[in-house]
Amino acid sequence: VLKPSELAPISAVKMAEILLEAGLPPGFLNIVNGSGEETGQYLLEDERIAMYTFTGSAGVGKHIKSSTGIRKVSLELGNNSPNIVHKDAPDIEKAIRLCVTRGFANNGQACISVQRIYVHRDIYHDFIEGAVSIASQLKVGNPELEDTLLGPMISEKAAMRAEEWIQEAVQQGARVAFGGVREGALLHPTILTEVTPDMKVVCQEVFAPVICIVPYDEVEEAMDAANHSSYGLQAGFFTSSLQLALKAAQRLEFGGVIINDASSYRADIMPYGGVKDSGIGKEGPYYAVQEMTEERIVVIDMG
Repeated sequence: VLKPSELAPISAVKMAEILLEAGLPPGFLNIVNGSGEETGQYLLEDERIAMYTFTGSAGVGKHIKSSTGIRKVSLELGNNSPNIVHKDAPDIEKAIRLCVTRGFANNGQACISVQRIYVHRDIYHDFIEGAVSIASQLKVGNPELEDTLLGPMISEKAAMRAEEWIQEAVQQGARVAFGGVREGALLHPTILTEVTPDMKVVCQEVFAPVICIVPYDEVEEAMDAANHSSYGLQAGFFTSSLQLALKAAQRLEFGGVIINDASSYRADIMPYGGVKDSGIGKEGPYYAVQEMTEERIVVIDMG
């Protein structure tokens, strides 16, 4: 049973149609549309369902977990992905490009989109200059045009909420290095600097094309700042030092630590899932099967 978001039901229906055309037996996959508050709650109360998987906000994830009793739950929830770019990164220009483009891909509407970028002070100003240069070259507008890289967000309400967070951060002392402009549901790619840990654009999941660039002096300071979050899905770390990379893998409190690529890196075969408020359980074909398997021991005495 698949209940898609009420804001994006068509792709799920199209997927079901394609699977039927490919030979999936009728009734094997059932699409149930409706609001999460009503239809979702109805499904939660159906005792025939043995396991629930959910992708979405931490608040809804907590409600699902508290409502399902002892039945299995797999949750892939929010994140405010940190990416640390150390001064010894093997390719600074590549790191800038990856962090910026992966922060704006899908309009930032992905759980592992780059949101917080911690940059060593030695390369901080060059990083900002490079980030602004890349952002200024991204075509924003009609998603039906092939060369458009950023189109409208999921709704005007979502874009307005992100704009409010940007404006609130500016009122609290942040600086808009680029962007910050909204046209209806279209929020232009935005780069913020001089942010503080308590600003919503830093400590919460912005889920919009907004990235924050923060300088650091000692790498331990950057790791502590990255961990200072209720989320823990994936993090990126750029360095030429294998020793430092292994240290990051140990110290960063995330389900995935990506070395020399952005936090948004994901291959379908890898175990994907977070810690803390980012959820429980792992996705990826092999790991999803494990999550959905009830282990059984069979003992046969032939004597």
